[in-house]
Amino acid sequence: MSNALSPGETSVHGSRVPVSADPQRGVRKLFENSYIAGNPGCNGTGSLVVVSGCSSGGKSSLLSEMHRRGYAVRPEPGRQIVREQMFIEGDALPWTDSLKFIELCISRSAYFYNSVSPDEGCVLFDRSIVDAVTAFPRMGLPTPGWARNALDRYRYAPTVFLAPPWEALFQTDAERRGSFESASAEYHDLATSFPANGYAVEEIPRASIAERADFLEARLAALGFANKAGAS
Repeated sequence: MSNALSPGETSVHGSRVPVSADPQRGVRKLFENSYIAGNPGCNGTGSLVVVSGCSSGGKSSLLSEMHRRGYAVRPEPGRQIVREQMFIEGDALPWTDSLKFIELCISRSAYFYNSVSPDEGCVLFDRSIVDAVTAFPRMGLPTPGWARNALDRYRYAPTVFLAPPWEALFQTDAERRGSFESASAEYHDLATSFPANGYAVEEIPRASIAERADFLEARLAALGFANKAGAS
């Protein structure tokens, strides 16, 4: 007897059943079709705002406060990937295989971008595809054509906010091993790369978390990006 499914049949937990008996089929199809590369519903709308800058410069603490205030936030891809790779004893780490690490960062950044829904309002990103692609030359690697395509096809809000180097805040840990000098060099690369890719840059002041959040909220309002998650 053939194991091939007949027209009108599907497989549920290894059993052949009529399509009409699979109540989750429509749900699965909906989720498959709703994930669209480039997210045309949000791309170019100006609602996807990048907060980037110096490693250990306080941006994640700032974004945690913005989330508390009601803004949708996407986390830093690199941190997630380092934790995952360390957990599985993988080698896609910036100090082991920087090429693999950068490629995974671009893919994760694209996923975060593609997962945004228009009803989330202004969405704040802890780093971006630009951050990941900028790492190629910094790591002494050529920038592949597909990565340049990602820069062109995934467009964020035209103004990017950068947290500057701040030695008083700087710390290293098992997941972040670079020196303050290397983090500062990365910041200056990003401060050049974002404008080169068509973005205006504004520096986040060195101040308390609350003061930084007040600054960012005021700038978002002035730029027309102040709508929070669920706001009309």
